Amino acid sequence: MGISVTALPVEDIIKDLSQQWEIPINNDSGELTIKVPEVLGEGFIQGTSFDSGIGVIEYDCTFFNDYEITFIKKETHPLKFIFCSEGEADHGFNEDNDRHTIETYQNVIVSSSGENGHLLKFKANKKVHVTSIEIMRSIFNRRGNHHYKGIPSDLKTLFEDSVAEKKFFYQGHYSMRSADIVEEINQKELDGFLRSLFVEAKLYEMLTLQIRQYKDDNQGGNLPQILRKSDVDKVERASRIINDGLNENYSVEHLAKEVGTNVNKLQEGFKHLYGLTVNKYVQQVKLDASKEMLATSDHNISEIVTAIGLNNRSYFSKIFKERYGVSPRYFLKLYKDKGEEDLKD
Repeated sequence: MGISVTALPVEDIIKDLSQQWEIPINNDSGELTIKVPEVLGEGFIQGTSFDSGIGVIEYDCTFFNDYEITFIKKETHPLKFIFCSEGEADHGFNEDNDRHTIETYQNVIVSSSGENGHLLKFKANKKVHVTSIEIMRSIFNRRGNHHYKGIPSDLKTLFEDSVAEKKFFYQGHYSMRSADIVEEINQKELDGFLRSLFVEAKLYEMLTLQIRQYKDDNQGGNLPQILRKSDVDKVERASRIINDGLNENYSVEHLAKEVGTNVNKLQEGFKHLYGLTVNKYVQQVKLDASKEMLATSDHNISEIVTAIGLNNRSYFSKIFKERYGVSPRYFLKLYKDKGEEDLKD
C-alpha cells in the first residue's frame, strides 16, 4: 500500500496528503498537522517551513500494513537531513533500487539527483517517529552562509548544488541528542510567534548537530567509528536507570555492570550519543529535574536538593547557576512572581 505525493514544499506536501486521504488540516500558526486515516493506521504527520528555505516534516505514526509515501514532483527535491527517534523506516531513491533502513537514533543525509524523488517506507504495526529537515537549497543559499566555511568540502558542494546535479546518501551513527531536540520541539509549551521562533531555532540546532556528527565521523578522532545498535541499547538503558533514579548517585562502574558493558565503552557511548561523560550527563539530568520541580512543585530548595540525591545545597546552587545563569533562589522567585501575576489576571 502507499500514496504518491506530487507537491513541494512542506506545506504543499501536507495539503496533498490531506486531499488524497480526505482528512482535515489543523493549522496552528503555520504548523500544519493531519491525522493518519483510521483505515490506514494511527498517529499524525505535521510540517512547517520558514522563509530561509528550511522546513521540517514529522511522521509520528503507525500503519496497519506496510506503507510507502513516494515523492514524485518533477522539480528539484530538498536536501534532507532525516532522523529516526523511534522505530525504523526505509528510505529509497526513485531513480534506482537503493533502499536503506534508518534505525532508532540514526540520521541520514540524502539528496536525489535532478528532478528525481524519494520514498519512505513504514513497516506494518511498527510505531515510528521520523523527522525530516527539508532544505530548499535555491532559497537557503540566499542567506548569509559564509561560503559554508568550516564544513567538509563534499557537504559544501552538496549545499551549493541548488539543481541537485548529483545524488548523495550518507548514513550516520547514532545520536540521542537529536532525539532530545525532537522531544523538545514536540512539547509545545509555546504558541504563535514564539512557537515559530522556537521551532526554527531547534531545526538549526539539529542541523548543526548532524553536520558536526558528519564532520566527526569523516575525520576520525577519538570517538568510536562503528557504534553498534547493541551499544546504543546499553547507553539507552543506562540513561533510563539514571532518569528513573534521580535520588541515587550511581557510579559509572555500577551503571556499566547493570547494562552489561565496561566503563570505557559506556563512556564512549555517552560521549558519542550525548556529547557528555556519564557523570556530566547525570548532573544534567538532576539539574533539569530540579528546574522542573522549582517551576511546578511546592517543594522548597532543600527538599529538591534531597530529591535529586545531593546533600550539599551550596554545591547545588553553584552548578545550577553555572547551567541556567541564575541561582535556584532567584529562579524560584521568578516563578512565584509570575504565578501571582497570573492570579491577578
